[in-house]
Amino acid sequence: MTFTPEWLTLREPADAAARSEALLPPLRAALVNRTRVVVRDVGCGTGSMARWLAPRLPMPQHWVLQDRDPALLAAAARMVTGVPAETHQADLSTLTPSDLSDTDLVTASALLDLLTAEEINTLATACTGRPTLLTLSVAGVVELTPTHPLDAEFQSAFNDHQRRTESSRRLLGPDAIPVATDAFESAGFTVTTAPSPWRLGPTEAALTKEWLQGWVSAAVEQEPSLAEAPAYLTHRLSAPLRAVVHHTDLLALPRTE
Repeated sequence: MTFTPEWLTLREPADAAARSEALLPPLRAALVNRTRVVVRDVGCGTGSMARWLAPRLPMPQHWVLQDRDPALLAAAARMVTGVPAETHQADLSTLTPSDLSDTDLVTASALLDLLTAEEINTLATACTGRPTLLTLSVAGVVELTPTHPLDAEFQSAFNDHQRRTESSRRLLGPDAIPVATDAFESAGFTVTTAPSPWRLGPTEAALTKEWLQGWVSAAVEQEPSLAEAPAYLTHRLSAPLRAVVHHTDLLALPRTE
């Protein structure tokens, strides 16, 4: 699955507003004795996580921006400013503990729901001993105002699409957080989660439109029998719409015995 820089730029303000500030105090406490931290952002996209998190950490930092997409890495190299950063092209599936030997903190955003259970186990093992902050995993719940009788049907089809099998990979979609919680706890972490919903209103109309079109398209791809989709989408786009798109943030801190 690929994402365009334009889509990532469009969603960045909503992502920044949604990420849980409640998980930051325990994260800062876990890093309190570090005079400098090396942060690796896996699946970094254009670097929005660095732009959000770097100003919220009190110590000097060096960021390693990792993604498999060279175009996104090039954008991240241009757009991440204010902290030293380097780019690294690699797929998450190849991540090993030795890759993180000089890393103090691992981060990712909007990633877990795109992974398989095996890939999450690989990630948890690679991160062993290092604080890990994984934000904005889809939770499978969308609230639309005003409501429509077909909302639940489209939500169910979209969630099934998120759980699809793609190139022999069984994606987790909205099941990612419980799977990740188990994986990180088994790897020696204490896991805390917090809600991080998008709250889209009139000022986010462009994002709402783009998101809704993608949401309906994925639902129809999963359930071609949703013949009402064109009329549903036309109706939804013809009047002001508010949306709460639920996500979950996860903080995994190494257990201290």
